[in-house]
Parts: sequence; C-alpha cells; structure tokens
Amino acid sequence: MRKTIITLLCLCLCAVVQTAQAQAPQTFTLVLDAGHGGKDPGALGKNGREKDINLAVTLAVGKYVEQNLKNVKVVYTRKTDVFVELNERAAIANRAKADLFISIHTNALPKGAQGRGSETYTLGMHRAADNLDVAKRENSAIMLEKDYESRYEGFDPKSAESYIIFEFMQDKNMEQSVKMATLIQQKFSSNGRLDKGVHQAGFLVLRATSMPSCLVELGYITTASEEAYLTSNKGVNELATSIYQAIKTYQANQQSH
Repeated sequence: MRKTIITLLCLCLCAVVQTAQAQAPQTFTLVLDAGHGGKDPGALGKNGREKDINLAVTLAVGKYVEQNLKNVKVVYTRKTDVFVELNERAAIANRAKADLFISIHTNALPKGAQGRGSETYTLGMHRAADNLDVAKRENSAIMLEKDYESRYEGFDPKSAESYIIFEFMQDKNMEQSVKMATLIQQKFSSNGRLDKGVHQAGFLVLRATSMPSCLVELGYITTASEEAYLTSNKGVNELATSIYQAIKTYQANQQSH
C-alpha cells in the first residue's frame, strides 16, 4: 500500500512539473543589429554619422525590451563602435537560434535631394530603382572586408546583375518578416513619424539569416531637419519606442499561436 501511495505521489509530481513547464513562457530570442560601425561610418550628414545613430537607437530598443519583456532575450551584433562583417552579423543571429532579427540603419540621398520619414525592408525582389539603390549602399560595407569577392562568391554590391540571385530565393520566413516590418511602420505612423512603407530589397545581412528578419531605415541623415531629429535624444527615444512597441506586439502574437 505504501509503495502504491509513493508511486501515485511521484506520478502526480511529474504531472505538475510537466504542466508547469508547458505553461511557462518560452524564451523569445531577439537579435538587434546596429548597422555599420568602426571603420565603416555608413552614411554621413553635416554633423552626424549613420553608425552612431544606428547604435544609439539599437541600444535604446534593447533597453526597453530588457526592462519590459522579461521572457525576451536580447542579443546584440555590436554594442560599441566596432566593425562587424555582414556575414558575421547573420551568423550571430543563427548561432543564437534567434526568433527575430532586426537590422537598424539610417537612409541617405544624393546631394541636393531631400527625403523624410521611415521605411522598413524585408529580403526579396527589388524591381524599384530606389529599393536597389538603398540595397547597394548598405551592402557596400563588404568592400571593407578582406577577400570579400571570394567570401561572397563574386558578389559585387555595385552591380545590378549581382542582385539577380534574389529573384530566385525562396524565403520561408517572408510572411512573418513582412508582418514584423508592417508592425514597425504602423508604430512609426501612430507615433507621428512619416510612414514610407514596407519594401523588399536584396540586403546581404538579411540573406543568410534563418529566421524572420527585417531592416529599418530610420530616416534621412542627408536632410538637415531629419539629421537634427535622428541625432536628438527625442528622436532616438521616439524611434526606439516605436520599434520596441512593434516587437512587443509581434512577440505576443507569436506566443498566442
């Protein structure tokens, strides 16, 4: 009889543990990628540098997530002013088995051109000339890497022909990537930022990731009013808040499914 009672107690204990494990929220891993860095300043404004804006917003997003989303683990591709190769940024996300990858950048236009607002990209076809120009500019960072031609299999960031490969890529994460990008743009808009929409383009940093991913262009450093906003504490906090709110909504939706 005693043995039977002990056995029943053990079974009950196992059932309680299994139920608790099933109900416990699963850790959601988020990788935040501050574009450029170190010897690669990115786009330049009159006073500001893209790499600094990207890092400031990325760290602010990460801080909001860490303080408010307890079951989300944040991994950074960089937290200081260092150069990280594009393929290593994706590798960091893959090694972390990330659930979401967000790369944060700042846009630019040729001298004399003006632009305002924020936009978010997912990996994909980029038939629009403007989309291709953005991808070319962000991908040009590989030219600062040693032996980039062999390491990226002859990819030339300045050649339109090199981007043909993206026309044939099947991205199993595309639906979720677009959902995340759309949430970011919705939050930008609801927080007063000009919404420039969700687009697709051939970004190398997104190509090698094995999870839903998107690339945010915060604004135009080459437009004076935009640069002033992007380099201000107010701008950094507002942009970071929008991205954080989008992450919060996306993660909650993922857990409910």
